[in-house]
Amino acid sequence: QVQVLESGGGLVQPGGSLRLSCAASGDISNFEFMAWYRQAPTKPRELVAIIFSENFSGGNTDYNDSVKGRFTISRDDDKNSVYLQMSSLKPEDTGVYYCRYHRRASDYWGQGTQVTVSS
Repeated sequence: QVQVLESGGGLVQPGGSLRLSCAASGDISNFEFMAWYRQAPTKPRELVAIIFSENFSGGNTDYNDSVKGRFTISRDDDKNSVYLQMSSLKPEDTGVYYCRYHRRASDYWGQGTQVTVSS
């Protein structure tokens, strides 16, 4: 079993920055990828950014077009953590941000952290 815990959300003004953290614990061997998703009220959950393990896909990353150039996903394998650095935030970035941990056809999700971009 894998436990996933997000942190770092909050209220920020448009143009501001936030850094989200996601820590995985438990049976975390053979991790394949971790990803950040978000869900705004009345909208479906969408992929924001994904990062693959070195063994699975050479550590590649990919982003939703709406956040390219503004968000950066990174990982710290020693801490079993993934981060999402968000800059130039817009009101449309508001939502609950979820972390997904994937390995061996299994997915583990965190409870989410709220990000609100508003003046």
